[in-house]
Amino acid sequence: MRLSRARGASRADPRFPWLGEEDRFPFPPPSSASPEGILCTGGNLSPGMLLSAYEQGSFPWFNDGDPIIWWNPDPRFALLPGELHASRTMRKIIKKRRFELSLDRSFGEVIRACSGAPRPGQRGTWITEDMIAGYERLHELGYAHSVEARLAGRLVGGLYGVSLGSAFFGESMFSLEPDASKAAFIPFVWALREAGFTLIDSQVRTAHVESMGGKEISRGAYLGLLGSALGSPTLKGDWSTLIPGFPGSEPYRSLCEGSGSGVS
Repeated sequence: MRLSRARGASRADPRFPWLGEEDRFPFPPPSSASPEGILCTGGNLSPGMLLSAYEQGSFPWFNDGDPIIWWNPDPRFALLPGELHASRTMRKIIKKRRFELSLDRSFGEVIRACSGAPRPGQRGTWITEDMIAGYERLHELGYAHSVEARLAGRLVGGLYGVSLGSAFFGESMFSLEPDASKAAFIPFVWALREAGFTLIDSQVRTAHVESMGGKEISRGAYLGLLGSALGSPTLKGDWSTLIPGFPGSEPYRSLCEGSGSGVS
């Protein structure tokens, strides 16, 4: 069964099979994507469909009135964990420990907060109800994860994404307080680096991630990095237990308990 390249297909084609987490679908080759990066449309947001897309370098992105649109643009935007840049300002904010940080405590709250965040030019405002349901299923299966930042017990920032092998595919961030998402993201990347992660995929350029070391790379280079990352085992499950002590990585402890001058 093939996906349509035509626009206007209905959302979640009822003729398309529902794929469980062990099922896979062969997407069209990335080289067949349109100049703007559209690969194909149709299918559904079942676990196997979403995991197939990420494994092949693609991702869903569409407005509420659109069919399901699958993208594989060139260039891509990614952050290598070892190249993370934490500015002097952000190091000071993190060192104050103003925000309480956690993993996988409030996935549903985080994805809905990202959906409601009005940010022109960013994907957070395009997280539809069926997208939320699809990623909540991946979270229940142990593939999708959230990072939370709280202030006086209130959720004020965070991000969510999907993990496969040593790659993390960041989907969206939100902030209700200045710098809350950055204060969550930077210690998160430090923790991922300690856990052996090699690639953080931001999919398309954002100034927010660029300020922390993200960069454009060719689709070919991205697919090479992805292939290597998928050779590692997936850290599947509840990251609040699988990454214990978060945010207490060595760089975080060095910053908060020492001078912090060596943290980049």
